[in-house]
Amino acid sequence: GLKRLEYRGYDSAGVAVIAQQSHKLERLRIAGKVSELEVLYKNQPLNGQIGIAHTRWATHGKPVLRNAHPLYSHQQIAVVHNGIIENFAQLRADLQAKGFEFQSETDTEVVAHLLYYQLQQNTDMLTAIRQTKALLKGAYVLGIINEKLPDRLFAVRMSGPLVIGVGIGEHFIASDPLALLPVTQRFIYLEEGDVAAISRDYVEIYDAQNQKVQRSVQQVDINSETGTKGRYRHFMLKEIHEQPETLAQTLKEHLIEDNLAPEWLGPRANEILAKIKRVHIVACGTSYHAGLVAKHWLEENMRIGCTVEVASEYRYRHPVVEANTLFVAISQSGETADTLAALRQAKQLGYAGSIAICNVAQSSLVRETDLALLTRAGPEIGVAATKTFTAQLLALLLLSLHLGPPHTHKKDSLASLNKLPQLVRQTLALEDQIQTLARMLADKQQALFLGRGIMFPIALEG
Repeated sequence: GLKRLEYRGYDSAGVAVIAQQSHKLERLRIAGKVSELEVLYKNQPLNGQIGIAHTRWATHGKPVLRNAHPLYSHQQIAVVHNGIIENFAQLRADLQAKGFEFQSETDTEVVAHLLYYQLQQNTDMLTAIRQTKALLKGAYVLGIINEKLPDRLFAVRMSGPLVIGVGIGEHFIASDPLALLPVTQRFIYLEEGDVAAISRDYVEIYDAQNQKVQRSVQQVDINSETGTKGRYRHFMLKEIHEQPETLAQTLKEHLIEDNLAPEWLGPRANEILAKIKRVHIVACGTSYHAGLVAKHWLEENMRIGCTVEVASEYRYRHPVVEANTLFVAISQSGETADTLAALRQAKQLGYAGSIAICNVAQSSLVRETDLALLTRAGPEIGVAATKTFTAQLLALLLLSLHLGPPHTHKKDSLASLNKLPQLVRQTLALEDQIQTLARMLADKQQALFLGRGIMFPIALEG
């Protein structure tokens, strides 16, 4: 599982289990690669039926062994954590005033000590988690084990991706379903504020209001080989070569012959989109660049006014929303924190409707928008966007054609898109020429990408 998360980048790794015989916490950590942790494990094997593991990218604290996850409190609580606890410095000072000693510089150890402190007040584990959660400010997900509860794993989701993998007589948690594909393709997607208590045989989930809820189990149809490089030297090269197929799958999802499929955006689409006069696109990074391309299509070709904004800026101002404006949120994962925050703000501002351009059908963004336009690019592991960027462009072009006025060239434009996968194949067949050009540029220390008009955002992405 940890190897399948290496694509995110990290500086340390670790694992903790509740030992099967002693019921004590045992832990292995390394300031280095997962492969080094694997060697350490072979020399010092851990034997347990419940545990947590993590790859860390340093935020609070240097990338050294003492800051590697999992982090302990009093050899009883172990925590792994993605995200940032914004008020950790004050919480740390409060805990130190109560006599707690810290072994690391991380915000994660604050969580472990808070949980231990709450347990000392004669509360049960779920109550301790709720009370701790109420003190934390920030975006985070947590995995927690308590050696006094050797058959339980606890999970918390606050503004970050977290799934429960459902097996046969076993359950797992992960920040990305990709990590669990070798063991299950059935997942429960936790929602904002959820707390889960998990054992081998059952899952209990409590929502943000502390009410016990049921979350559906969803089958994810992704080949477990997706997380491997196959015959390619690295994931980015593999994903570049997957573009013809991902574009074809996106077209297949939304086109029937040379026309957009009926209700291709869902049953509410006609009601919402028929009245749209302006479009407001909000996104981050590569998705923002895709939005800038769509602005050109909407304004130059369809004569629909369009504004494109970086989500992190949008959420800190008070935009003026004109009547009949569509809010478009673009995110490959559907879990981009700033984009989700912008969407939640937009819902209070009187937009005519919202639509997600997204690659993950089960994501928070898709669940929270009125409409969804799914790309079918599959998981993207390479750090630089490739197939997801071109799939987003295709999806945005389809949306632009739908929003534009009826004209005789619309069907011709849709028909021409069916040629796109083959044109990309022909381009990728020029690999020898591309490699020759790459060798000419490989030793250059700097590169300047220039573009004007619709090519300006392509240059930004370059």
